[in-house]
Amino acid sequence: MPYSMGDNHEGGLRFESKTKVKKPELYKVILHNDHYTTMDFVIEVLMKVFHMPAAKSTQVMLDVHKKGYGICGTYTYDIAVTKVDEVHRMAKERSFPLRCSCEKA
Repeated sequence: MPYSMGDNHEGGLRFESKTKVKKPELYKVILHNDHYTTMDFVIEVLMKVFHMPAAKSTQVMLDVHKKGYGICGTYTYDIAVTKVDEVHRMAKERSFPLRCSCEKA
């Protein structure tokens, strides 16, 4: 085996390091029902923040309305927290008490 300066060598021996990359944990983003936020606003949030088509947004909104919660998507932690913050910001701007949270998937 030819000697190369780019390889990891110590005393003529070649060492290979193996790094295992762990997949990031995923988090579900959840919208919670309240008795004040309009269905139209929930659909708007789902389309703008979660980039859902109208039909999927309506389906998730109905889950929120009927079950008390709806799952908006599954993301890495940083993205999930960012989406929760974005939902809360939009709701506050429109004076709605819409709540959103994330939990491990």
